Amino acid sequence: MTDTGKSNLRGAGLALVAFALFATHDVVVKSLGQSYLPFQIIFFSVLMSFPWVIFSLIGDAEKGTLRPVHPWWSALRTVCILISGSCAFYAFSTVPLAQVYAALFAAPLIITILSIPILGERVGIHRWSAVILGLAGVLIALRPGSGEIGLGHAAAVASALFSAMASVVVRKIGRDERSAVLMLFPMLANFVVMGALMPFVYEPMPVEHLGGLAFMSILAFVAGMLLISAYRTAAAAVVAPMQYSQIIWAAIYGTLLFSETPDRMTWIGAGLIIASGLYIVLRETFGGRSTTTPVLRTKARASSGTSPRTKPLEKIVPIE
Repeated sequence: MTDTGKSNLRGAGLALVAFALFATHDVVVKSLGQSYLPFQIIFFSVLMSFPWVIFSLIGDAEKGTLRPVHPWWSALRTVCILISGSCAFYAFSTVPLAQVYAALFAAPLIITILSIPILGERVGIHRWSAVILGLAGVLIALRPGSGEIGLGHAAAVASALFSAMASVVVRKIGRDERSAVLMLFPMLANFVVMGALMPFVYEPMPVEHLGGLAFMSILAFVAGMLLISAYRTAAAAVVAPMQYSQIIWAAIYGTLLFSETPDRMTWIGAGLIIASGLYIVLRETFGGRSTTTPVLRTKARASSGTSPRTKPLEKIVPIE
């Protein structure tokens, strides 16, 4: 095996472990969501993630202030992450894991669409066909009109939409903004907004649930570091598709812990979404017509603003 092949294999392995940890993080969210509203879970998740942020920022040698270069775009991204995180946490609490992931996997399709007006990306018939196929997969997986659709399903789709918007905004302003700004502003906004809601939604938490929140923050941080290392080891086209492994973990965790067994339509819909996402990644990699490669360069998982995410950390933390 060539050195490139070994690097790609190692990078894929690191990414698979990272996404397994992310899936475990989501299982904790689902478990805690049976007892608490998403606002409380997000507030304490942010609170317990601040030490990891400080640890990360120690390695930030980039000069400058914490004032955003593009305040309005930064504000839009922050609002999108606030909404996306709240919707995702609610969806995980109320909807089977596999169906939530099927909806969240639609984010690359939405990124492709949004990149046209925001990034000036030109999307040809091949990627448009993949987008249409993937959106059809979302309809098959969630089956609106079947009587089973609920607010949690809508929240999962909304999370994908706002996460995609946040990712496209990062592609637009990421070269100008400090990594610390990209990392801190969504977390601070979550802390302030969710903190303001605490008097209305707070429920006392036993020590084991607080431990679960601390475990979540550790999982997210370690998974983010592994994902950084994966992208620095292997080609993005190899690492990016590994996110779809989360559907396997969703089936395993859902069956073992929550008595959730994905049905045939969920698997068919998820398969179409994954196939379309993979095609878009390959098209951006080898098609030669994408100038901004918005999906390929979205190296972070859908951001909730509760922990340091991969994209900012990638610039801050040196990993050999």
